[in-house]
Amino acid sequence: MDIIKVADLPVMQTGWGIKGKQVVDLPDIGIINLILEPGEKVPSHKTPVDVLFQVIEGKGTVIIGEDNQIAEAGDIIISPAQVPHSLVADQNSRFSFYVIKVPNTMKSAVKENK
Repeated sequence: MDIIKVADLPVMQTGWGIKGKQVVDLPDIGIINLILEPGEKVPSHKTPVDVLFQVIEGKGTVIIGEDNQIAEAGDIIISPAQVPHSLVADQNSRFSFYVIKVPNTMKSAVKENK
């Protein structure tokens, strides 16, 4: 059995300049913990697979296609494949969430923060 201590994982940086932690990087599943500071944004993009966002701290706006909703800790959001999506942290809140992809298409999504 493997137990992942997310709090102990190193903070990395995505290609968008957002902080994150590589939680799971297996061929069949990829999980990254993205950490947006107040007002930070994941720019709109598409993915080739369905994506789950599980909010673990704070709140922010999730935009999927033409729909946008406020999400907060405890919420899980489903983003269908090939639909543009983005996430924006509330101006007064850190917004931390897991990005879960099955199968894993996130190879090398984060790199060490120097």
